[in-house]
Amino acid sequence: MALKVKLVKSWAGAPQDQRDTVAGLGLYKMNSEKILKDTPSVRGMIAKVQHLVSFEEIPGDAPVRTRRKGKAGQKAKEA
Repeated sequence: MALKVKLVKSWAGAPQDQRDTVAGLGLYKMNSEKILKDTPSVRGMIAKVQHLVSFEEIPGDAPVRTRRKGKAGQKAKEA
């Protein structure tokens, strides 16, 4: 199960801990959306800023984030 979280209200003027929570969810601009894994920690973060976000449960799993190799990784591979 995954959760689709959307920032529906501006977090300007919100306390710093709520700003950090919204940023921790990966939401930075109005109407931005993220698909996150349904875990107790994510549910707690949503509950903390429930007046700023909306969410819905979606079937399936959240996409897995992969790391990209930058130029440093390519140089090390060539050497």
